[in-house]
Amino acid sequence: MQLQGKVAVVTGAASGIGLAIATRFAAEGASVVAGDWNGERLDAAVAHIKESGGTITGTQGNIADQASAESLIEFAISTYGRLDALCNVAGVMDYMQGVGELSDDIWRRVLSINLDGPMFTSRKAVQHMLAHGGGSIVNIASTAGIHGGAAGAAYTASKHAVVGLTRNTAWMYAQRGIRCNAICPGATKTNIGESMPQERLDPAGAQRAQTFAALAPAYLEPSDIAGLALFLASDDSRQINGAIIPADGGWAAV
Repeated sequence: MQLQGKVAVVTGAASGIGLAIATRFAAEGASVVAGDWNGERLDAAVAHIKESGGTITGTQGNIADQASAESLIEFAISTYGRLDALCNVAGVMDYMQGVGELSDDIWRRVLSINLDGPMFTSRKAVQHMLAHGGGSIVNIASTAGIHGGAAGAAYTASKHAVVGLTRNTAWMYAQRGIRCNAICPGATKTNIGESMPQERLDPAGAQRAQTFAALAPAYLEPSDIAGLALFLASDDSRQINGAIIPADGGWAAV
């Protein structure tokens, strides 16, 4: 098993890509700490993974809150004694607003969850990893992190920022045992649409985004992303650092 004896934190682990990653990591021998804001879904996910023989503990909290984000890392260390991998998955969509229509509340909400959260968890994780021989951070960005047409201004800016955070983290700690890579999923079958109610979508922005979405050659399953995350968290990718990897069936080739 590729993660035997390792400890991993996965945010947004109660559904979608986060759940697929937590499930796969546990199946590959990791002790997983799963974080999510939705306590009911989190309890169900933890119970299912335990029933399958995995080692996992769940902790509920808002990743955008600094104290909650940092406590997730501290909980993993206090529970399992170490931290080898961090997967920042939790995220929300915007309402497809261009910058001219963008509201302050959506800008702050999307940036706080999609960017502040990964920064808070990464900062705390790096401090531990530096003292204990290194580790791997895997950030889930998006095709919106390398293109401009997939979403509104807030989501696009947040995912471009995650790409920048990934590259800087990789460079800063490359000689100190810490790797940081990002996956940029394309169209993937998740429930992220719950975070953008149809009645609040900006019609013009949604139409522009749909023009880009129509070019997607495939819809991925969360398990497709989980397989790549497993590789990046494992020792098999020990020389891969600072990579920004599209996982989109060829969408990025447009």
